[in-house]
Amino acid sequence: MSKKHPLKSALACASVMATVFSGGSVNAASTVDPLVAAVGPVSDVPVAVQNTRWAMLQPYFNTLTFRSMDSLFTTRKVPHSGTPSPLTRTDKSLSFSYQFDGKSYTPEQFLDRTYTNALLIMKDGNIVYENYRNNSDAQTRFMGWSMTKSLTSILIGCALEEGRIQSLDDDITTYLPELKQGAYNGVTIRQVLGMRSGVDYEERYDFENPGLAARNHILALVNNVARFVEPAKTIKRAHKPGEVFAYKTIDTAVLGLLIERVSDGGTIASYMTRHLWEPLGAESDGFFIMDGQPGVGREFNGAGYNATMRDYARIGKMMLQEGRINGKQIVSPEWVRLSTQSVGPEDRDGGPGGYGYQWWTVADSDAYSAIGLQGQFIFVDPASNTVIVKLSYFPPGDDTQLTNETFSFFAAAAAWKAE
Repeated sequence: MSKKHPLKSALACASVMATVFSGGSVNAASTVDPLVAAVGPVSDVPVAVQNTRWAMLQPYFNTLTFRSMDSLFTTRKVPHSGTPSPLTRTDKSLSFSYQFDGKSYTPEQFLDRTYTNALLIMKDGNIVYENYRNNSDAQTRFMGWSMTKSLTSILIGCALEEGRIQSLDDDITTYLPELKQGAYNGVTIRQVLGMRSGVDYEERYDFENPGLAARNHILALVNNVARFVEPAKTIKRAHKPGEVFAYKTIDTAVLGLLIERVSDGGTIASYMTRHLWEPLGAESDGFFIMDGQPGVGREFNGAGYNATMRDYARIGKMMLQEGRINGKQIVSPEWVRLSTQSVGPEDRDGGPGGYGYQWWTVADSDAYSAIGLQGQFIFVDPASNTVIVKLSYFPPGDDTQLTNETFSFFAAAAAWKAE
């Protein structure tokens, strides 16, 4: 098995996607990019919108698109309800420095060096720092990208505790029989959670020579002429289930279909509203981007959730408190521990860490993080009772250095006493 670190592999895949998305040659406002147009059926999505979706990861343009997804996509609301859970604060100056690549930097330098849109630090349950930049504010709803995978994990934990899922070791096709003709037949829910399904879905986005992943993104998310999860029905097998870690969004899409199926005719959004967003005490509505219009489209639960920074912080606080917030136990302490532990020892191979059940772990630490494309993070460090939310606009390309610098800052912020 390759010794390449899985987070670096995932970031490399994501950076390829970002590079190609940003590099697509849009001919004119009235003409859809020929690479997009050649892939599938004619789309009802306006050409200008298709082109903007195609270009939404472009550097600097992304500082706006990452908080404007409800202007680019059909969405499905996850409403908040009632009095928000309190977020107490004791604001402090960031009186520490961090080390990276042999040099020392201040937190103020970090904000610019790592393309920060917003940053929140919580220590011992109190917000000690909150900063919005680039014309964003506390009401701005930021795209979480693959942080959404970690939210999906929480929902799976809720469904397991409710008995809607009997066991993580059940064959997932027991619940989703339409997948029996493809390689998900014989794969357990546990293996899907850990990105060890073995299905042949390389997270590679070469649109000049589109493979399954690239074609699926164009059809489902740019053109809205197919559902993102559909390839799971006929997908081929690359590895024996459980043996090889391979980061792929189709696994999370299958988990979303599972949530939909066991929720008594509901949707991912409705299940999330009842079991996470309302009991969390969110202060604002969240929303999923959709892969089609109402009646046919589904939530893009692999990378499509949008929320305010404070509500992402509430997620981190809930996880830090072993699944409990605002007097409510949202998910069990057992699930928090299970989902945030690296599945296999080979995952802890240097770099930021390994992979649990849709959460990234941090090497040589009990800390863990939700991580999204181009610099979105919910970082949780139980040892120091710290939660950090960072929402970014990393430029497309290989962002391994930016991610590593971010984790260097997180480590310094976690060690800081906030006095």
